[in-house]
Amino acid sequence: MANNARILIIDDEKVALNNLEHVMKREGYHVTGTQSGQNALKLLYEQHFDVVLTDLKMEKVDGMEILKRSRELHPDTEVIMITGYATLKSAVDTIKHGAFYYVAKPFKLDEVRQVVKEALEKVRLKRENIQLREQIETYEGKVKIITQDPSMHRLLDTARQIAPTDCNVLISGESGTGKEIFAKFIHHNSTRSKGPFFAVNCGAFTEELLSNELFGHEKGAFTGAMTMKKGLIEMASEGTLFLDEITEMPASMQVKLLRVIQEKEMLRLGATAPVKVNVRFIAATNRDISDAIKSGSFRQDLFFRLNVVSLYIPPLCERKEDIHILSYYFLSKYATLMKKPISEIAPDVIALLMNYDFPGNVRELENVIERGVALSNGASIEVAHLPEDLRELSIKTFRKKRGKIPSLEDQELTYIQWVLGEVGGNKTLAAQILGIDRVSLWRKLKRFGLAKEEEE
Repeated sequence: MANNARILIIDDEKVALNNLEHVMKREGYHVTGTQSGQNALKLLYEQHFDVVLTDLKMEKVDGMEILKRSRELHPDTEVIMITGYATLKSAVDTIKHGAFYYVAKPFKLDEVRQVVKEALEKVRLKRENIQLREQIETYEGKVKIITQDPSMHRLLDTARQIAPTDCNVLISGESGTGKEIFAKFIHHNSTRSKGPFFAVNCGAFTEELLSNELFGHEKGAFTGAMTMKKGLIEMASEGTLFLDEITEMPASMQVKLLRVIQEKEMLRLGATAPVKVNVRFIAATNRDISDAIKSGSFRQDLFFRLNVVSLYIPPLCERKEDIHILSYYFLSKYATLMKKPISEIAPDVIALLMNYDFPGNVRELENVIERGVALSNGASIEVAHLPEDLRELSIKTFRKKRGKIPSLEDQELTYIQWVLGEVGGNKTLAAQILGIDRVSLWRKLKRFGLAKEEEE
């Protein structure tokens, strides 16, 4: 990786910048240097670097702003902070915000060389892990969706049926339910499977950045646009573009996207001639899109263009039978990634997971298992390896089901059933916990159709 590594150096002191550029070039790296923090931001928007070395104190745009933008735009890039005003607080702040290392001036060039090598090694390992994850999540060229829930199997059948039709799809569901995995599943089962698949979160960018990300720009379109950049729409031609959190897309972008869908062409920023594109759009949202249409924040005509087929992915709490099988899938995945001989999940851990409501859905379950694998030094994940709040609490959440907010009666029934389950069906004890007498509890159960005949 060393011969191909791309390094960005930012320092408003010319002598320090020249020294660092000289040393890094002698190491065989591709080096870009600038004395301006503002110019550095433009370079980060336009190019990808493996390591960024930046001065902390600079006018207008300082090192902390460079660090923040770099983490947003390129999460796999490592940032090394250099400063002549070293303090414990500034060192802690930079590391806390994601810097790889903190170097105080005057620095030793050998020290900087070594830190850059270590940063590049971390970048290499991260990229290898990403490749391993993709290998684990892909089976015979198809995305693997793990489920034994009947409703999920029906969804997969629908996804397989619509995949070859090339129609646009709108996927809804809570955050963490696996909307992007479903989008990949549709892509890999479509006639576009050999084409590219790109994903973009519409809520993660400012309007200007999202426009540049989707549509790209021509050389000279704005100050600092040194080269032409293709947008994701153009790059996804002959493939699929997944637009996550579509309801967060600014109104101006919605108009441009609608035109792309209708005319099958797009215009880069600064261009005079349109570019023909052939893209399948799959959009997703964790919001009730009808509310966004009513409020005027989302265009109805764009909704109709995207919602040719709609899929709703239920939350994990509505498909509890998947918790066990997913837990073991993630165990196998992260044991492989971390090279650990862990093959079991303790029964009391499974019991806790089954009783937890998972407001973060499958993504949260994956994080819990990943943490368990990381902390375990034995052959199994134990209760001690779980997050503290999960060990101590059984969290219940109030959820919308397909846009319907549960009534107070619905919640009362759920709570009564939960209390009865916790006390093994002992109605006298359940009534005491609920703060009512046994007759009142019987009346409530009768109203819900749960009272047994012998009680009447």
